[in-house]
Amino acid sequence: MKKYNKFIGVDIFSGAGGMSMGASMAGINVKIAIENNKHAAETFALNHPNSKVIVEDISKISSNEIINDVPFILFGGPPCQGFSNSNTRTKNVENPNNLLFEQYLRFVKELNPEWVVFENVEGFKYFEKGFLVDELERRLDYLGYSTKSSILWASDYGVPQNRNRFFLVANRKNIEFEFPQIHFKKISVYEAIYDLPTLVNGDSFDELPYKTKILNSYTRIMRKNSEKSFQNYVSKNKEYVIERYKHIGQGQNWSAIPSQLMGNYKTIQNTHSGIYKRLVADKPSVVIANYRKNMLIHPFENRGLSVREAARLQSFPDNFLFKGSLMHIQQQIGNAVPPLLAKAIFEQIIKLSNKN
Repeated sequence: MKKYNKFIGVDIFSGAGGMSMGASMAGINVKIAIENNKHAAETFALNHPNSKVIVEDISKISSNEIINDVPFILFGGPPCQGFSNSNTRTKNVENPNNLLFEQYLRFVKELNPEWVVFENVEGFKYFEKGFLVDELERRLDYLGYSTKSSILWASDYGVPQNRNRFFLVANRKNIEFEFPQIHFKKISVYEAIYDLPTLVNGDSFDELPYKTKILNSYTRIMRKNSEKSFQNYVSKNKEYVIERYKHIGQGQNWSAIPSQLMGNYKTIQNTHSGIYKRLVADKPSVVIANYRKNMLIHPFENRGLSVREAARLQSFPDNFLFKGSLMHIQQQIGNAVPPLLAKAIFEQIIKLSNKN
């Protein structure tokens, strides 16, 4: 029986490389990444020095030019803004972001990989009453793939965050794919970041010592190959914002702020519940999306999350470094697929491939 000791991967719409990080953790050799955003591509290249990173609009790339041998796994997800539940203005089939999955299917057809992993926001499953999922499955079936899809919660797979994502896994090996079993131990915010440095509003330290040498199972994974905490960058908020933070307890949001401190808001009636949210220490984090814009607050300190804390809550290891301005880095982290969630899926693919 053929054993797959080294898997080849191609990551399209790669972003900073969350899925590729998970693939690498699972033992996959990611040869190619395609990403149109130069800052995210720089981050990918820095952390995957043996991968070829193509910075270009995917519609302008011929798959025949990027790889000579057939990749074992093609994976990635098109930009998700069009499918997000937070997008109410452009959630329609005319949104260009909603048509990029056609480019994904083009690469599947041209490269003919043995496995395909398609990832997106939960809203993709329900977009246009499920039309896109049905279309994706129909087209993959026509190309000879069997498919399985599900909504997965990152917190079920060792990620300290309640982040739900849509995954579709397909193969042309006639393997009945089953999603990996849930890890029942939830990782809390405190367990994820307790050893990281104490910071204040506006701090910007490239590296600092860890606060403690005591490790738990999660921090041991995060600190592998790292002797220090890198990229301890915190957005500098105005003093009146910090004053607001002082009134917000764990799990509370903007509604806990005294009204006299919200004077610069014309109206607070339609304010999103995720704004000014202080994380709860003994539970997994809320979604780390645009955490700078949402002003997610540290569970104990009156400041926003640092880059390293947000990366920890996304399950990026501490030796994973980000390129670009602070704003670009924060966006890269928020857009990423949690590596440990991706790792669980890729390990399942490897397991089933070796069994069949």
